[in-house]
Amino acid sequence: MPLSPSSSAHEARAALAARLRELRLDAGITSKELAARCGWSVAKPSRIENAHTAPSDADIRAWCTACDVEKQAPDLIAANRQADQMYVQWRRLQRAGLRRLQEAAAPLYERTRVFRTYASNVVPGYLQTPAYATALLGTIAGFRGTPDDVSEAVTARMRRSRVVREGDHRFAVLIEEHVLNHRLGDADVMSGQLGNLLACMTLPAVSLGIVPENAAREGVVWPLEAFTIFDDTQVNVELLAARVRVTEPSEIELYEEAFAQFTRLAVYGAEARALILRAIEALG
Repeated sequence: MPLSPSSSAHEARAALAARLRELRLDAGITSKELAARCGWSVAKPSRIENAHTAPSDADIRAWCTACDVEKQAPDLIAANRQADQMYVQWRRLQRAGLRRLQEAAAPLYERTRVFRTYASNVVPGYLQTPAYATALLGTIAGFRGTPDDVSEAVTARMRRSRVVREGDHRFAVLIEEHVLNHRLGDADVMSGQLGNLLACMTLPAVSLGIVPENAAREGVVWPLEAFTIFDDTQVNVELLAARVRVTEPSEIELYEEAFAQFTRLAVYGAEARALILRAIEALG
């Protein structure tokens, strides 16, 4: 099951590039002539047509003008922006700090009815305590060199997380066992966070499963990057360098199948509580 979290973006870019090439061919002009009409280097049209260079809005307008199809520019610009939103570097999303990113996601959280989250690195944001979120976001801000608005970002994250207890939402959460033992903050922070997971397990809207470290994974999808499926319309994947938004139905189905396989590996109820309690005891 080959999961490529950035393939949706690549496919969208390739489709746009192919469409631009078709416009040039339909206009009956060569790549060299297009470059001359746009005032570009000879190599630029080829780089755009082969999806090696992402065109700007101005590039698309110039291209359409050169091909005498100005009316198509708005639709092509919209498609280009959609592709651009699929794979977005964290440094671009977080350049103004972390608070705005938390707030920008709030509408998605409000309208989503079913969340399916696979957590392979940290506790999911909507189940985090303020202290754990502070430790995590502080580490992120330091690593990526973003403006220090951690306190405001934590407040925004906690506000966004009210969907767990308010409104008509359901949450299916799968956490790899090693996340329980990866310490963020001091022992008190981790103990509080693990205790919060125990409390969240009692909420009627939350189903929490733990994937044991010794789970038999033969024939099952390998551990993946963290992802959340929002209803059945969008998947957000968190990479080190970027956030990937998957909207292609066939790729969403891949993540749904991966989630289903992890679901079968996970333990629930008393067994899951035992793993969390063991992690708390290990804190000393």
